[in-house]
Amino acid sequence: MVAIVENINTVLSRIAEASRRSGRRPEEIKLVAISKTVGTEQMLEAIGAGIRALGENRVQEARSKWPIIAHQMTSRGCEFHLVGHLQRNKAKEAVRLFDLIHSLDSERLALEINKRAGEISKIQRVLIEVNTSGEASKFGIQPEEAENLINFVETCPNLKLEGLMTVGPLYGGSVGARQSFQTLRKLRDDCGGEERLPDLSMGMTQDFEEAIEEGATMIRVGTAIFGARR
Repeated sequence: MVAIVENINTVLSRIAEASRRSGRRPEEIKLVAISKTVGTEQMLEAIGAGIRALGENRVQEARSKWPIIAHQMTSRGCEFHLVGHLQRNKAKEAVRLFDLIHSLDSERLALEINKRAGEISKIQRVLIEVNTSGEASKFGIQPEEAENLINFVETCPNLKLEGLMTVGPLYGGSVGARQSFQTLRKLRDDCGGEERLPDLSMGMTQDFEEAIEEGATMIRVGTAIFGARR
């Protein structure tokens, strides 16, 4: 049985140490526990242990879990994040389910999310996903196209742009991860800095310490909390 509480405490300790190394405070880093394929019992245990943001990759999976976890999430002030790729035909449901969407990557998707948020009088919080590794298998807008999308999203009345997101490279180890994270941070700095784009969502189980050292404000950790996926 996975010791979720112990795992969370270990991750928090690693966050604190990485923050110390980079001259930051642990409170600056939001831990998003990635619960894809994880049962609702384990998700509720994580909430009980202090997790205040859960992340899902797929709208369909989140929809099936929501009725079971909704009360605890709401009563504990726990946010629900969509961290996986979002298809436009799932935007209506995503807007109803998620507090923050990490994976906005086109004007067409921005328009659809904005439309669906307007239908329920919601201001949908979003991050723009940037492909900083250059890998064809990754989603996200190219860095050189990001500023145009940032400008466009800011014209959408029912969207609130809170920052940028990236996924580190599949290969390249710590050096490759740092290069991707540095690219995202520089892009943020070149496009208005923290005042305009306060959040950088980057870093997962294998590279979240490097991400913190390179300026992440959100890290997306699954395996280190819930164990290896089946």
